[in-house]
Amino acid sequence: MNEAKIPVVMSIAGNDPTGGAGLQADIEAISSMGCHAAPVVAALTVQDTANVQAVMPVGADVVIQQARAVLEDMPVDVIKLGLLGSVEVIEAVHTLLVDYPDLPVVLDPVLAAGGGRDLSDETIIDAMRTLLVPLATVITPNSLEARRLAQGSDNLDAAAIALLDMGAEFVLVTGAHENTPDVHNVLYANNRKLETFTWDRLDGSYHGSGCTLASAIAGLLAQGQQPLTAMHEAQEYTWQALSHGYRIGMGQLLPNRLFWAEAEEE
Repeated sequence: MNEAKIPVVMSIAGNDPTGGAGLQADIEAISSMGCHAAPVVAALTVQDTANVQAVMPVGADVVIQQARAVLEDMPVDVIKLGLLGSVEVIEAVHTLLVDYPDLPVVLDPVLAAGGGRDLSDETIIDAMRTLLVPLATVITPNSLEARRLAQGSDNLDAAAIALLDMGAEFVLVTGAHENTPDVHNVLYANNRKLETFTWDRLDGSYHGSGCTLASAIAGLLAQGQQPLTAMHEAQEYTWQALSHGYRIGMGQLLPNRLFWAEAEEE
């Protein structure tokens, strides 16, 4: 038996029955980084590749029971947070994170579905601001989410700095929603802009791109990479997954997070 340690990433997120986003996206991205994924179901959803029809949060006590059972059994290296679905679940996850202060936390603040449906009301957003952002090692909002989380900010730079002021260590704002020829993802830390990453804009829209990026970052952090390196490599992986994307439903394209396996076969 191989006793080499495989890093463990716990993902607390929603289940997407299409497999394009949510926990399956997390599992595929985390596995692609050479890690073991421990999925904790925080919400059930009814959705297709076009949009979300319904979100049903799991009871906060059940979410925490799932997480604690794993944390007491496995050496979890990183916790990744996705769709949590209710203020009660956010409050419960906050208490969990406080109990494990040494674990890096990657927060993907899922505020809306790829198809546009709003998944978070103001009470959920406020709970995220006050309870989760201050404990996040990395937060990965898209530009729309950054503006909503940092209401009143004049521009994206100000929004990102506001999220740092709330307590996040790193803020990576993704720019696919902006009207620019290329996609500019901007990293902030230490109260300033650190780096702008520029990627060729791909045609079409993708279901689960944010989950893919955040989970890849979590996996690379679990492997011991420094945050700057992890965030660059995770973006490269995500861009490749999107560029190899496929249409299997009637809505958005799905990222091919296992593109590397096909390349190896070839």
